[in-house]
Amino acid sequence: MLAAEIIAIGSELLAPDRTDTNSLWLTEKLNRIGIDVKLKTIVGDDDARLEELIKDAVKRSRVVITTGGLGPTEDDITRKVVARALGLRLLLDEKVLNEIRARFQSFGMTMPERNSRQAMVIDGAEILPNPNGTAPGLYLEHEGCSIALFPGPPREMNPMFENHVQSRLEKLAGDLRFARRVLRVAGMGESAVDEKIAPIYTRYENPQTTILFNSSEIEIHLRAHGRTEADAEALLDDLSLKIEEALGNSVFSFRGETMEEVVGRRLSITGFTVAVAESCTGGLIAQRLTNVPGSSKYFTEGVVTYSNESKTRLLGVDKELIREFGAVSQQVARDMARGVRHRAHTDFGLAVTGIAGPDGGTEDKPVGLVYIALADDAHTEHKRLMLPGDRELIRWRASQAALDMLRRRLI
Repeated sequence: MLAAEIIAIGSELLAPDRTDTNSLWLTEKLNRIGIDVKLKTIVGDDDARLEELIKDAVKRSRVVITTGGLGPTEDDITRKVVARALGLRLLLDEKVLNEIRARFQSFGMTMPERNSRQAMVIDGAEILPNPNGTAPGLYLEHEGCSIALFPGPPREMNPMFENHVQSRLEKLAGDLRFARRVLRVAGMGESAVDEKIAPIYTRYENPQTTILFNSSEIEIHLRAHGRTEADAEALLDDLSLKIEEALGNSVFSFRGETMEEVVGRRLSITGFTVAVAESCTGGLIAQRLTNVPGSSKYFTEGVVTYSNESKTRLLGVDKELIREFGAVSQQVARDMARGVRHRAHTDFGLAVTGIAGPDGGTEDKPVGLVYIALADDAHTEHKRLMLPGDRELIRWRASQAALDMLRRRLI
């Protein structure tokens, strides 16, 4: 496999409020043509560090791509540092200079002198035109390494890669193609998932498997390579089927779909409807369900009954249940689910009540205690959960568990 690395250049990318989205976009494009991204680096506008990074990159990777640092200001150092790292000269290209000057004139402006820096070209590099900005890109082959220098703005970089570099790299990559798949698992911890499927995926060198934990679920990332994309997909089919057999209904998504998308699809197929009653989640379940296009076919309404009085007034929850067991109890959760289903005339009523914190917990009912309940015309089930995390995380995990209860009932 052809190995690549991406270097994002710019001190602003090291700030806490900025994200290097260029590397994500480039990685997807490179993977599609059979090139494996082995390393991504963000480096500030630091000559010495960037020079060291370039020297190392061209030794260990067949493809090196830089983004950013091609502007006209003092901190735009990419051209000069890459030239120095490769032992090449920078030359002024009069044609590029005239094109930049003409671009300014087309806007009725005079080109500032400092923009002439953008016409400096590494000796032997091919100029990549930039119709969306003043900074041209550069492409060169150096000691077996293909090097591309792109401007940072995506509206400039993306078409430059697709129109002038992608086809070249595709020829270098040959026949190899990648395919990716994400399986999502609910109701199991990371170690429990790995214990069940490690004996399966460790037998494979291709596909490769990575297990990740996010806020409310486990993600199993699979990546395969083959001579065609279809070959790679077939390898993923084989492994994902074995994983599904090992984990059963805990696998709720095979193509990266969200829980609400999966639940929505099952409701659409079956023709069933649902209404929700929420306390601690404050409408989050309803929000997630209605995020899915076409949800009006199966989702009728949601009620946020935050106070005890509203639970009785809007859902018909028995006051005696609240007085005896408290609002956060299996009894009240079950009555909420039955009440919202009865009033909405739906097939299912889904309810959640709990203590999201940070205050309000007691020794008997600590922060993180959540009850979810699901009612249909035949029976009502409930589940007691102790969810870790801060207020927002507890609310999100409660919504995920509630939707998963509905998904499993639909199965």
